[in-house]
Amino acid sequence: MAQKLAFTAFAALIPLITAQQIGTDTPEVNLPLPTWKCTTSGGCVQQNTSIVLDWNFHWIHQVNSSASCATSTGAINSTLCPDEATCAKNCAIEGIPNYASSGVATSGDALTLHQYTQSNGVTSNASPRVYLLGADGNYEMLQLLGQELRFDADVSTLVCGENGALYLSEMDATGGRSQYNPGGASYGSGYCDAQCPVQTWINGTLNTNSQGACCNEMDIWEANANATALTPHPCEGDTCDKSGCGFNPYAQGVHSYYGNGGTVDTLKPVTVITQFYTSDNTTTGSLSEIRRLYMQDGKLIQNAVSTSTAGLDSITASWCTSSDASAASLGGLTTMGQALGRGMVLIFSIWNDGGQFMNWLDSGSNGPCSSTAGNPASIEAQTPGTYATFSNIRWGDIGSTFEESGASSPSSTAMSTSTSTTTVAKSPAQSQYGQCGGNGWAGPTACAAPHTCTLLNPYYSQCL
Repeated sequence: MAQKLAFTAFAALIPLITAQQIGTDTPEVNLPLPTWKCTTSGGCVQQNTSIVLDWNFHWIHQVNSSASCATSTGAINSTLCPDEATCAKNCAIEGIPNYASSGVATSGDALTLHQYTQSNGVTSNASPRVYLLGADGNYEMLQLLGQELRFDADVSTLVCGENGALYLSEMDATGGRSQYNPGGASYGSGYCDAQCPVQTWINGTLNTNSQGACCNEMDIWEANANATALTPHPCEGDTCDKSGCGFNPYAQGVHSYYGNGGTVDTLKPVTVITQFYTSDNTTTGSLSEIRRLYMQDGKLIQNAVSTSTAGLDSITASWCTSSDASAASLGGLTTMGQALGRGMVLIFSIWNDGGQFMNWLDSGSNGPCSSTAGNPASIEAQTPGTYATFSNIRWGDIGSTFEESGASSPSSTAMSTSTSTTTVAKSPAQSQYGQCGGNGWAGPTACAAPHTCTLLNPYYSQCL
């Protein structure tokens, strides 16, 4: 469900949500986040990628004035914005001068997202969502049919009710760049997903018809330290499979597989590998299986095997048809595979859920959390330093992004790259870019040589 309706509700509270022209007060400076594209024949080549915060986080104001193009309640000023063309003429969008104020930080190939930020003793709900940009200012379009995606994740501080999400949506590569939206992707416009959120803006222009922003969505990683889910959400036009045929180990009856001290131990960073197999093992065939692997402490960990559905350990076309009433009518994995083949945008977010307390992810039959543990008010009061870190992001041929033998840690996989490989010591020493301190931190406080533990804020120290 990757920050869908919850984010829409949050965004409605932002008072500066409107614009089209590119403002002249603050240029947009997207944060560098190198990634790697891999082949079995040529190894992994670093990509000149970066991230951009969602459009709704940008300051949007009247041209030649500091006045907002929205009212004090967050609604659009209908005088300035009665239609797309007039709004584009009257309003301008500014760049974000400080991503840290929105809970976003990068260091090397690591991206850290904080649920909350603090300023002058005041805690604010940041809940950032960012997108991967290519060197051309458009979104990097990952074509993963017959391919795999690998990344390292640290969800050790994500308590019940939190969701550190990495997922794909079939957004427009330019973010809907047009005469009314010249900033496009470089300003974070164009969001859509399978929950079809009704937003103020669609592709950076005024949503005059209250249209839902629907598109194919592949939830690679929705997770906290207690539960995780892998879920395809195909769409046909504006009709989407909102529930999806997901795989959550706890929901499949394997309660000790994922969590603190589990087979996949969420107290430590973990490498997450998702493979998209086709019926003919090509990049043009029909998607037939979505398989999950993990690596931790240099060991490859096969996915959990369901106890509730005998032998199930991956997402297959037959599983989706039998478990998801909407799958067949929307093309199931075939439709999802077609979107993966065309290319999808990589999205990172952290959020919590004031409506359902994230129970669909980590409570009841889905996880070990109580039904009230995910109350955002409790999270803010008790664990405001909660965060998620994603790093070492690689995609390409199946088997090309990781190497099982000889690895000493999740991010020390030996590959041919255009940059040096970081070697990370085993616990209790923390890896480069990993957390080593902060309020509420219970993990390693020593860093692998030659890195040192550096204080970034009261809630986060990092090995640099």
